[in-house]
Amino acid sequence: MKDIALWDEGDWIAAIAAVLLFLVLAVGGLIAARRSEEVVGHPRGLFVLFYTEMWERFSYYGMRALLILYLTKHWLFADGKANLIYGAYTSLVYITPVLGGWLADRYLGQRKAVMFGGILLALGHGFMAFEGNGSGFANDPTVNIFWMALAFIIVGSGFLKANISVIVGQLYRLTDERRDSAYTIFYMGINTGAALGTVLVGYLGETIGWGYGFGLAGIGMVLGLVIFAFGRPALMGQGEPPAPLAKAHEYGLYAVGVAAVAAIWFLIQYQNVVGTLLGICGALLLGYVLFEAFKMPRHPRERIFAIIFLVALQPLFWGLFEQAGGSLNLFTDRFVDRGGVPASLFQSINAIFIVLLGPIFAALWIFLAKRGIEPSTPAKFGLGIVQVGLGFLVFTWGAHALGGALVPVVLVFLIYFLHTSGELCLSPVGLSAMNRLAPRHMASLIMGAWFFMTAGGNFVAGKIGEATGGEGGEMTKEGALAIYTSIGWVALGIGVVVVIVSPLVKRWMHLDTLKDDNVGDDLLGEDEAAEPQAAGFHPATRPNN
Repeated sequence: MKDIALWDEGDWIAAIAAVLLFLVLAVGGLIAARRSEEVVGHPRGLFVLFYTEMWERFSYYGMRALLILYLTKHWLFADGKANLIYGAYTSLVYITPVLGGWLADRYLGQRKAVMFGGILLALGHGFMAFEGNGSGFANDPTVNIFWMALAFIIVGSGFLKANISVIVGQLYRLTDERRDSAYTIFYMGINTGAALGTVLVGYLGETIGWGYGFGLAGIGMVLGLVIFAFGRPALMGQGEPPAPLAKAHEYGLYAVGVAAVAAIWFLIQYQNVVGTLLGICGALLLGYVLFEAFKMPRHPRERIFAIIFLVALQPLFWGLFEQAGGSLNLFTDRFVDRGGVPASLFQSINAIFIVLLGPIFAALWIFLAKRGIEPSTPAKFGLGIVQVGLGFLVFTWGAHALGGALVPVVLVFLIYFLHTSGELCLSPVGLSAMNRLAPRHMASLIMGAWFFMTAGGNFVAGKIGEATGGEGGEMTKEGALAIYTSIGWVALGIGVVVVIVSPLVKRWMHLDTLKDDNVGDDLLGEDEAAEPQAAGFHPATRPNN
């Protein structure tokens, strides 16, 4: 172990992250020791899900911070190709929740789907610890284990991501005004794990060895599984199968998941095929959702139209935002004055900002809602897109005006600050809107569709990252800045248009007719999601129907 007198900035950051992780776990222990059904005004089950998702994000974002660097420095892929692999991988991580959500809706239930997904994720992160001899992707058969590891992570995420978000919604009544607050707390759990995982996994991977970083990610996922299994009573029976499921049928569904791993192992090696499949599957998914919509009464049907509008904005936002783990990560490694801090550690900035800003945004929405001036969900989406565009424009302006051979590190903090504030206007609000507006029988499918369009954005991110590699496949400073300037202006213009048309989309949401229904109807029932715009009652003070 390095003498503490010789520690540099990266060593100190990693040490602080380790202490913070211990404190977060200590708080979790105190919550677990409480016997009350509520903690700080929310169901205790929310914090079981918080810690489960925190560890899942610890593992996922820790690996994500290393992936583009691992591809270029260990497997020796060209910059453009590495960005395309990164984009294909992250897009598949977000497309598989459609399958996982559908299986949970119809057969498995969300809880069993989350458990199975977590097991696949733990295996995938474990396989990432096999490095091979590092001689380059063309000369080492161990690369096949690498593709298999990615496949396990992709399919595992498909079973876990959409379904754990749905369980959060099931803990609340439809018109419970704590709804957005709960999702923001949950989102803070995501980003607590993301921040700490990025720092600790990234630090180990870049300074000690890739296998050590990826191995720590696997340990984190196992801890998440343990918390979820032992916290089952706090979920109050939510997330169970919709009907009794025979063991043979259940194991058959797990076999489908394992077969999907084999299919993804093949697919991840042919990235352009992923783009084609995204287009085909997107068209089929849109057709199915519209087919279901036109069988519904007017208000539920128009809510589906609002959902389609909101999810259609996903590829643009995430295509730009996800440059963080791809081209912007490489740019930071090569063209930013980092002061000796490993490039992967800068991936934690976004998550840290979310943890810091999340409570502020949650309180802001409630403050504005009480005064009748809260922006509508579609308006928040428009503001989010404007901010992600401004982030790139500020970054490129500063790089040209302030930068010499290396770009000042303060610009990295600025772009992540603007992108984070944009994310907080879009992502937790979008999760809540999907869960709240979806018909009851399509709850996990709609959440899966949300992640599907995020998948499209991640593939777009890979194509943008590939463009920053130029014709020769190697990134240049000026070439990357030119791409960032162009996409910044495009996002700014589209965001303004979305804000302008947001009143029409808000009318499609029909917030005034949302209600709880103990019997069940075409909408999500009393245990599902809501937003502050739909004023409601705390369950303890809710009048009898």
